[in-house]
Amino acid sequence: MARASRHIIPGQVWHLTHRCHEKKWLLRFAKDRRRWLYWLYQARKRYGLTVLNYVVTCNHIHLLVKDNGHGEIWRSMQLVAGRTAQEYNNRKGRRGAFWEDRYHSTAVETDAHLHRCITYIDLNMVRARAVGHPEEWVHGGYAEMLNPRKRYTYVDEQSLFSLLGMSSLRELQFAREKWVGQSIRKGDLSRKPEWSESVAVGGESYIHSLLPFVQHSNPGRKCVNTEGAYALRELRSCYNAFSS
Repeated sequence: MARASRHIIPGQVWHLTHRCHEKKWLLRFAKDRRRWLYWLYQARKRYGLTVLNYVVTCNHIHLLVKDNGHGEIWRSMQLVAGRTAQEYNNRKGRRGAFWEDRYHSTAVETDAHLHRCITYIDLNMVRARAVGHPEEWVHGGYAEMLNPRKRYTYVDEQSLFSLLGMSSLRELQFAREKWVGQSIRKGDLSRKPEWSESVAVGGESYIHSLLPFVQHSNPGRKCVNTEGAYALRELRSCYNAFSS
């Protein structure tokens, strides 16, 4: 199996996806999902990771972050993935891989594509039919937004406000309720591989602007039009086993 793509270009917003080894439900218990979130919080403190959204499922995670050019993304993922796996294996007396290789990264243009990606992440557990609405899944950014805490927060609200052109939590809550509600009413809950298999998603000019940064590592890429967005794809997907 080819390795997951991981291109981190400074200044971009990235949708990261990481699954458990062989799609096993190693995060099926709430205590294990909480430990992953604990280490995400530590990554924010230690490395200044800018988190915009997230969801921890039973067998994989989605994480939306902004790169600030200090290596904070790879350091954070190394910390979170490594410590989560170590704690789990120690507690269970288990050996072997916890994660399926390395995480996959998809650059997201910060326009309408950004709120589409946020909504896609929010609806993950609805697509999986685990809940009827993202507010019911506590291990996600949507639930955190509805019940904001003064301490131990994961999402950098100010960065999210700035990227979305908003000025308050209430404005963000209203917008996300609207985006999620529209998708549920339309039945727009299908898996969209561009968000977890592409190198980048955005407008055509955005995609072409990123080509010089990634063509050197693998020239076999193409720009494809998918449901009103352009995606930079591998000729052969290297991370196509996600269920949601």
